[in-house]
Amino acid sequence: MLDINLIRNNPDGVKAQLGKRLATVPDFKAVLAADATRRNLIQKNEARRQKRNENSAMIAKLKKEGKDASKQIAEMKAIGDKIAHCDREIAAAEQKIFDGLAPLPNLPLPEVVAGGKENNRVISTFGKKPAPAFKPQDHVALATNLGLIDYERGAKISGAKAWVYTGVGALLEWALLNYFIDFHIANGYKFILPPHLLNWDSGFAAGQFPKFVDDVFMTNFDKDPKKSKFLLPTAETALLNLHRDEIIPADHLPIKYFSYSPCYRKEAGSYRTDERGMIRGYQFNKIEMFIYCQAADSPKFFDELLRNAQKLVEGLGLHFQTVALAAGDCSASMAKTVDIEVYIPSMNGYKEVSSVSTATDYQARRANIRTKDADGKTVLVHTLNGSGLATSRLIPAILEQCQNADGSVNVPAALHKYMHGITVIKRK
Repeated sequence: MLDINLIRNNPDGVKAQLGKRLATVPDFKAVLAADATRRNLIQKNEARRQKRNENSAMIAKLKKEGKDASKQIAEMKAIGDKIAHCDREIAAAEQKIFDGLAPLPNLPLPEVVAGGKENNRVISTFGKKPAPAFKPQDHVALATNLGLIDYERGAKISGAKAWVYTGVGALLEWALLNYFIDFHIANGYKFILPPHLLNWDSGFAAGQFPKFVDDVFMTNFDKDPKKSKFLLPTAETALLNLHRDEIIPADHLPIKYFSYSPCYRKEAGSYRTDERGMIRGYQFNKIEMFIYCQAADSPKFFDELLRNAQKLVEGLGLHFQTVALAAGDCSASMAKTVDIEVYIPSMNGYKEVSSVSTATDYQARRANIRTKDADGKTVLVHTLNGSGLATSRLIPAILEQCQNADGSVNVPAALHKYMHGITVIKRK
């Protein structure tokens, strides 16, 4: 959530920043009017409370002297009624401010360029595109021929955009997860296994609700979404909320977590023919990195998360590119995002396997997560996250980039110790 003080002091500057990511920039007149009303009411109530305190002291004095205090008692009751009425008006004004700010996205950082995905920029590449001397197969054919994925039974038991890992396919999937887990533990991140069903407050704190409530799988425990649970779309949502409504001691920062979870997401639009197999689905596995830190440390931890994700893909020997997203292509809660996109030869294109982002203090304000700065002042923390990594697009990349002329696939060396002696996946 944006800082109302920032909007009050520099509305045009906030509009200019939001203009980098929004086609229509919101008008802050209603929010600022409610803010002015709220501050005016608070000032009046402070004067009334001071008057009530004076009356209370006078009543005590009169009673001590044995004098009549009925007039002062009546005045104090009248003041109390006005304070209560004014408190209700303050609450109404605060609700208007909240309703105006809650749907607004985060402000892009200065280095993030304006516009949509057409303005995304490749900032680095690793490795070269595979150029086999034979006619390569796509990942769907490879996975089917090698008995790694059962698409038909996945569709039978679940429907479209579902698959079943079988045998060596399941082993390969779990090898990737073990590879990621060992990497993050070695780097000092704390392992978290969160619940998969989260409450409304968790979705709001992460910035997914109320605007993007239709993007998640909501349970029907209650017709009111705010009383229902939803399946987590990413472990980021759970990791952020571990410290909701807390003041984290400054000497506990930074806090570095990583988590494994399946991710459950609705996908808009039709199932495109160029995104067959495991490229796009309702459920996929992912390891998520998450950091809480002081604002001043936020840039260096962004670089750390990005380098962690890059090292993981480099360790698999896969060709990929690193892409700085334009403001309009970043998710609403994020001030800056850099994607890692792995090459899928059959698509002659790249698909995201990691997004590294900083939410600055946007999520912390929604989640009320604070700490103390060097001067002892209570301030909001910064939160950052990064996929480390998602598997559903890595397996297609491994199958296609590491395939051989006979239809077998070489297992990346980094996964050998997890594959129970299998270094080459062959058709039985």
